[in-house]
Amino acid sequence: RLGSVVAYFTSAKFLLYLGHALSTWGDRMWHFAVSVFLVELYGNSLLLTAVYGLVVAGSVLLLGALIGDWVDKNSRLKVAQTSLIVQNASVILCGIILMIIFLFKTQLLTLYHGWLLTMCYILVITIANIANLASTATAITIQRDWIVVVAGEDRSKLADMNATIRRIDQLTNILAPMAVGQIMTFGSPMIGCGFISGWNLMSMCVEYLLLWKVYQKTPTLALKSAKVEESELKQLNVTKESDMKPAEGVQLIVEKDVAGFEPQQEKEVGCAARIAEPFITFRDGWVAYYNQPVFLAGMGLAFLYMTVLGFDCITTGYAYTQGLSGSVLSLLMGASAVTGIMGTVAFTWLRRKCGLIRTGLISGVAQFACLILCVISVFMPGSPMDLTVSPFADISARLFENEPLPTIASPEPEMILATGMPNLLNGSTTPANSDPEMSPEPVPLISVSLLFAGVIAARVGLWSFDLSVTQLLQENVVESERGIINGVQNSMNYLLDLLHFIMVILAPNPEAFGLLVLISVSFVAMGHIMYFRFAQKALGKQLFVCHTPDPKTAPDSSPPGNTSTV
Repeated sequence: RLGSVVAYFTSAKFLLYLGHALSTWGDRMWHFAVSVFLVELYGNSLLLTAVYGLVVAGSVLLLGALIGDWVDKNSRLKVAQTSLIVQNASVILCGIILMIIFLFKTQLLTLYHGWLLTMCYILVITIANIANLASTATAITIQRDWIVVVAGEDRSKLADMNATIRRIDQLTNILAPMAVGQIMTFGSPMIGCGFISGWNLMSMCVEYLLLWKVYQKTPTLALKSAKVEESELKQLNVTKESDMKPAEGVQLIVEKDVAGFEPQQEKEVGCAARIAEPFITFRDGWVAYYNQPVFLAGMGLAFLYMTVLGFDCITTGYAYTQGLSGSVLSLLMGASAVTGIMGTVAFTWLRRKCGLIRTGLISGVAQFACLILCVISVFMPGSPMDLTVSPFADISARLFENEPLPTIASPEPEMILATGMPNLLNGSTTPANSDPEMSPEPVPLISVSLLFAGVIAARVGLWSFDLSVTQLLQENVVESERGIINGVQNSMNYLLDLLHFIMVILAPNPEAFGLLVLISVSFVAMGHIMYFRFAQKALGKQLFVCHTPDPKTAPDSSPPGNTSTV
């Protein structure tokens, strides 16, 4: 028994989990803290945070396919190590720059009429964006490629590994912000910067070692697209050069000659072709994504990002206008993490009983059924929805009355740290009913209670559906295209996420939130309709026949016409 325990803790699977936990913990701390840092630095305004969010979303949208193509064209170990170093080095550098700004902000304001401070802000956002792009590359190569190779031909093992990765995500998503939030609350933002920089330095070294160990324990990682990676091939040539057969020697000489002509060929290609290459890659990536047999399933997942029904800053802001406190919200976030973990357990059980594609169908129905509670909440007592008020009234009033955009008044760092973000719906970090002089009438809680009950319950179906689509992409995308297809999938996710923020910007008043809920549920419904169409094509008349598939092969998880194997 002791031997089996030791074998598990030294296995490639466990080392992959450990590396992912360290990476995700650092990511969650940084993503939480950087928003608070930018709010704190820029006169308690949301401008820098909004710019940062826009730059991050736009960068992944435009560069997702290029990042995926880079993942496909390079060796697995090189991609994983490079993205790891770039990501952590960028966060460390950002932390150091932020510490300098916090220490010398007053002096920087007086230099060059404040332009030096502005350049520091631009530098921070740029480097933080590079860190996010590197994090995207890491997620693609580890969660969409390495994990498939480590699982081997056993699809049941792949499902269990995917579920475990999501459980780690759920736990770190709650615990990491709480940890760094306490440090920043009882210390200072500068101490928070130092802690995050130190964590990433330590984590980078440990993750680098773990990646190397996983690579050593899984020899198939050295093979990519049925070819030995270039570094491995060179090493093989050196060790076996003495006992080559003449035919092999001739073949190698030809390969060297061809390689020798490559620079001349590149010169003939010209500068224009090099400039056009990224655009061609971008186009080819989206065309390849469209032609995938799992295209509709991927689109269905992307449409779920066009929603305000999640625990982000938008829903948090709305909850404040309805009288919920930070402590209640933290409990609700904890409950959402629990239901998310329940979703990962449901996924593994359903997949064993009904197969992968039917698991996605059942999960979609469960999520949509729970979101009906959110629709009902819009029309219940306490809902501020007023369809007679124009959704754009707030923006038009500010434009025509020349009023400034909302800023955070009387900031309370503890409130920001407790909830993750300030209230975006009324431009304040305090609840809408917290002013003792106004003494508003208590808002009935039945509407907001139904809203959050629906959101929390829907997480079971949401995460089970997410895992279903993730594994469909892993199993049905050929190895040579995994990077670029998942890069485009990330771009689609960010595009719909960006559209949901634009939707909120256009209709920011609480009276319009009910309309945003209805639009969100409509997009979720459209996403699941796309998935249903995919399942209908894949399974045909067997769509609603639930059976127990072979746990290793799961033949009903591969759409017709797809010849790729895991």
